[in-house]
Amino acid sequence: MKLVFSETCSDYSRYIYPYVIWALPEAGERPADFFRRGFLPASPQLDRYYLCRNLRVPLANYQPSSENRRILRKGAGIVAELIPRAAFDYTDARRQAWKAYADQRFGEEVMSFARLDSLMSSPVISHLLLFTDTVSGREVGTALLFLEEPAVAYYYYAFYDLAHFSRNLGMYMMTHAAGFFAERGVEYLHLGTCYSTRALYKTQFAGLEFCNGFRWSSNLAELKFLVLRDTQLPGKHLLEMPEYRDAFHAGSFAKMAAASEFRLAPPPPELLAGT
Repeated sequence: MKLVFSETCSDYSRYIYPYVIWALPEAGERPADFFRRGFLPASPQLDRYYLCRNLRVPLANYQPSSENRRILRKGAGIVAELIPRAAFDYTDARRQAWKAYADQRFGEEVMSFARLDSLMSSPVISHLLLFTDTVSGREVGTALLFLEEPAVAYYYYAFYDLAHFSRNLGMYMMTHAAGFFAERGVEYLHLGTCYSTRALYKTQFAGLEFCNGFRWSSNLAELKFLVLRDTQLPGKHLLEMPEYRDAFHAGSFAKMAAASEFRLAPPPPELLAGT
């Protein structure tokens, strides 16, 4: 993969010069290669990825927690069907329902019809999980997924009937997906990013890991430290904060560097020789 560093807002007074790290595929690379390194898709065409604080659930030895089981009981009678995008009937009724949900939950025009249509015609959505209430026979929710078995399932967007809010339907769908893909032998379920306290609901899965910028970590105290830091705007780079290095990495830059998944390969001999 090729890495490209896209400059974002700087704070010259504090010597902070941030970059967004994008990764671009090279010949023979698969999307799972990028998920494995901590990247998520930055383009619906899967031609660009961004490094971020994203979450994944290891599924090899997945067992639902007591909280997971409580959520699953509340969704009793709701079943899910995995459907390839090419076989999914993207009707106008579904399109309207998803847009209405997004307007209410995310804010109007955060998810426009144009964006929905673009997602549903792009490789970033390969499959959908369709949830149905067996008592009423009604569709109650749909999760939009990227699936590359057996390496990765990416739980990208979910839309559901807000009339079922009291049943924790949104959390039920995500929890059901974890067990569903564990049974299929998928290695990891990716759950998107975690940059606010509102996203911490995703951490109720045992063994959950997050990308801290240089490796995967399962230390939830570290994740909560980072989320809290995001609200305080300390004006310095994270790895320059002794309270972070001491608490989670024994105060050592060397240990963090040794744990990093990223390194530059040496240049070819002809470049060193100036030819």
